[in-house]
Amino acid sequence: MGTANSQLKKVLVVCTGNTCRSPMAEGWLNQKLAGKGWLAESAGVAAWGGTPASPEAIEVMREIGVDLSAHRSRRLTRELADEAAVILAMTDGHRREIARHFPEAVKKTHLVHGFGLEKERDVLDPIGMPADVYRHVRDELIQALGDFLLYLAERGELKR
Repeated sequence: MGTANSQLKKVLVVCTGNTCRSPMAEGWLNQKLAGKGWLAESAGVAAWGGTPASPEAIEVMREIGVDLSAHRSRRLTRELADEAAVILAMTDGHRREIARHFPEAVKKTHLVHGFGLEKERDVLDPIGMPADVYRHVRDELIQALGDFLLYLAERGELKR
């Protein structure tokens, strides 16, 4: 018998270490996708398993009501890539790394900045930067992920 999570489509957000950008995106997406038939997860192409989200990521997400305190990093695996309906990469380098290791995932892998009107571009890695840089990245992610949610809605992919 399957669990409730097995009924959900998954969007996998990928960055480098899975402590800043992808956890912020995962947390925000899960808040917005609750009850809509989707679950967001995250991983890193070079992540050490079990590392908490950076203090700055936790702080700036707490400011908008998203709790990352329980997050622990994990490395991107074939299982995670296979289970995802959509993979969102933070940079073109991440997208290339996904394609190199998991060629079957190429068609479902996109840049986070791949759904709006603006040109595709990378999301800056804020690791080691002050909280203001994290806030900028958070707000950039919210804009780009909002475009992704609109894309899903326009395709009839979100439950009401």
